[in-house]
Amino acid sequence: MTLSLDRQNAYRERYRRAHPGWQPATELYEETIRAALRDDARVLDVGCGRGGVLEQLGDRVDHPFGIDPDARSLVEHRVQTLPRAVALADELPFRTASLDLIVCSWVLEHLADPARTFREIGRCLRPGGAFIFLTPNSVAFVTLLNRALKPLQSTLVPRLYGRAESDTFPVVYRANRRAQLARHAAQAGMWLESLRAVPDPTYLAFNSLLYRASVLLARATPPVHLVGVCRRHNA
Repeated sequence: MTLSLDRQNAYRERYRRAHPGWQPATELYEETIRAALRDDARVLDVGCGRGGVLEQLGDRVDHPFGIDPDARSLVEHRVQTLPRAVALADELPFRTASLDLIVCSWVLEHLADPARTFREIGRCLRPGGAFIFLTPNSVAFVTLLNRALKPLQSTLVPRLYGRAESDTFPVVYRANRRAQLARHAAQAGMWLESLRAVPDPTYLAFNSLLYRASVLLARATPPVHLVGVCRRHNA
């Protein structure tokens, strides 16, 4: 019983048809980035992996950069012309106030010291610059279930979702609630400009019956994804 990405996306389209106006968190994340982009902007994707949002944006970004701690992912990046480097989120290899936009998806939940990462992001952003992120909501049912099954994660995720074990990283959820995000942003010279919670009932949709049950569960529990914008103060 494996829930492939294609099958999960098919359930997402089914959910979209039944809930006009809903869009997947990844779509909202990309839309938020597009709205924030300006000509000649210097944009950094933290944890870019093998592709990420910069791959989707293409020529829309004039000066893209990517970092990731996994060298193999960077070697296999699908945009071979992307300037990229092995680096950590808590030690960004950029000058102070040198970037207009920093983005990251599926990164904040892995940070052991998110305060340090936020400080680095705040340092590198120019005044008025934005940090846009996509991350799980730590109080969502699926996230709580994931935390409860943490000892089995490296075994269950590849079997249930068909992902390679090497793509499964430890999660700690220390920057995955509004209060945490607002505090980290404030301590880094930013403010939490917006935070949107996005439901997605497809993570347990291993069959049609479980999908319908997940839709009901989504109505009664906190949304599973957060898409947010932190803004650097002008002074």
